[in-house]
Amino acid sequence: MLHVLASQNSIANHFIAELRHAIIQQDRMRFRKNLERIGEVFAYEISKVLEYDATEIETPLGIAETALLSNHPVLATIIRAGIPMHHGMLNYFDQSDSTFIAAYRKTKKSGALEIHKEYVSTSDLTGRVVIIADPMLATGKSMVLACKELLDKYQIKQLHIAIAIASEEGISHVRAFLPRARLWIGEVDSELTSKAYIVPGLGDAGDLAYGLKE
Repeated sequence: MLHVLASQNSIANHFIAELRHAIIQQDRMRFRKNLERIGEVFAYEISKVLEYDATEIETPLGIAETALLSNHPVLATIIRAGIPMHHGMLNYFDQSDSTFIAAYRKTKKSGALEIHKEYVSTSDLTGRVVIIADPMLATGKSMVLACKELLDKYQIKQLHIAIAIASEEGISHVRAFLPRARLWIGEVDSELTSKAYIVPGLGDAGDLAYGLKE
């Protein structure tokens, strides 16, 4: 299932526009804040499809009936670029456990793209709803690598993938290899360069948020 925020007009368009803007994005704090805001929007949207229990709340004047989350989801992210979106989701799912995945892509001298994974830090995900957030989905290979390892090790109940900007190619790759995952995308771009950069995209989210890496 694919959900695209930009398919309907909302304030999320402003946050994504500022992420893309070549001048505005140079303000690192504002760039991170906009990623955090996008994380909050996704958390709210995803919360609509989770399971709830009817609950009674005692107020000073009586009893109020409401519905509360049956279980808080586990929030996962691929560091480093995904950390601000993860923080945004934690602002809403504030009782959630967290999973951190260290993965990165590296271009070989031949021009081929390699995906490297360093480690995973997680609690037991068996029977849990997992939401994994990352700003960009280019080829989709890093996301598939990260998710498949979790799915192979744990009997995950539901997997949601939240991305600020995705390429059409990346979406197709994820849907082919993770057919049961629900995709939540801010905006979809059609072009992907030979070096796996999304066009128009926004550049390198990790570098914009935290500085150039070696």
